[in-house]
Amino acid sequence: MGTFDDEGNYTPREISVDDLGMSFADAIDGTLVEVDDGQLVTGTIVKIDKDEVLLDIGYKSEGVIPSRELSIRNDVDPNEIVSLGEKVEALVLTKEDKEGRLVLSKKRAQYERAWGTIEKLKEEDGIVEGPVIEVVKGGLIVDIGLRGFLPASLVELRRVRDLQPYVGQRIQAKIIELDKNRNNVVLSRRAYLEETQKESRDNFLNNLKVGEVREGTVSSVVSFGAFVDLGGMDGLIHVSELSWKHVDHPGSVVAVGDHVTVQVLDVDMSRERISLSLKATQQDPWQEFAESHEVGQLVYGRVTKLVQFGAFVQVGDGIEGLVHISEMSTHHVDAPDQVVTPGEELWVKIIDLDLARRRISLSIKQAAEGGELAEEYREHFEVDEHGNWASGDSDAEREAAWSEYYGEDGPPADEAPADAAPADEAPAAE
Repeated sequence: MGTFDDEGNYTPREISVDDLGMSFADAIDGTLVEVDDGQLVTGTIVKIDKDEVLLDIGYKSEGVIPSRELSIRNDVDPNEIVSLGEKVEALVLTKEDKEGRLVLSKKRAQYERAWGTIEKLKEEDGIVEGPVIEVVKGGLIVDIGLRGFLPASLVELRRVRDLQPYVGQRIQAKIIELDKNRNNVVLSRRAYLEETQKESRDNFLNNLKVGEVREGTVSSVVSFGAFVDLGGMDGLIHVSELSWKHVDHPGSVVAVGDHVTVQVLDVDMSRERISLSLKATQQDPWQEFAESHEVGQLVYGRVTKLVQFGAFVQVGDGIEGLVHISEMSTHHVDAPDQVVTPGEELWVKIIDLDLARRRISLSIKQAAEGGELAEEYREHFEVDEHGNWASGDSDAEREAAWSEYYGEDGPPADEAPADAAPADEAPAAE
């Protein structure tokens, strides 16, 4: 500094020594940092725009962080990521772009720092934690310092169909795949849950006994069956155990959210799998049919399918019997369609009932000879003085009987059974 005299005049300080020791330009350059591509630098946020942020790192010009380089999240507002005056670490993408700007990336710096931590956790079989930031095809993206992919099949102990509710939640997961060259990190929350819940699962399995009946809720329906939440673990009802009837698809029997009563068929401790049965808790229609029917009785049925050797006739709910071609008529029959057609309704006689093999043999020609009606039909029909069974003394009574049998509306007009004929045309009862 110079000096001032009594009258206020200023006299500059005399320069007697070159105290810079270098040229002014060199002195200016000496105050600036040197940067290289790929280098990590630290600076202060000095400006925030909607599509970029300016970072002062002490370089000859301020560095530019494009908004896409601020965060691993997509389409972010820069104001939600950084604030003025905040100290930020960034990675140098290029010292000078075509516009002469220093271009930086905050997310790449975060990525580099995170990889070291992630690799160490993977080696130690550790746990990562972070918020779910996005739903993508096949799973979720978790912010663990970089974008970790969590497949949908590994979100819970069972498959989850709606992933949207997980967005914003902080979750813990295991690292199951790591490839820095491909920028690939695959996580498993299921592995974490299995590890932390192993003791409770073991206790649940130990207390589950084969043969016992449990209540549960259908948690998932797949092509091969349905999974049921038993209140601690899921068990599988295979499609063959859903119903005594033939099941084309499990969805025709149960739906997600249904409350069901099931029987435990098997508990596999080593694989932690539970096999369940829904039909075991229901009345076996074959057993029920066998208890209420016997050989020699007449039953009413509908032709369901023609085969080379005869025809199948449904005679009960889920119960089908076979009319062999030799039992179709008193005369020779070359093909079943000479006698019956699918959908046709007719009377047949039970000539064999094998509950063990779940087979019923039926006869059309023997039904034509008459016989004793099965019990469920007796209230609708009567036997006249000539020993013939009939459905009433008049057409009105006959129609009323069939209407009651089929329900209030009765069968369609084109399906009215031929056997509902006047009494003098009906087969004779033995």
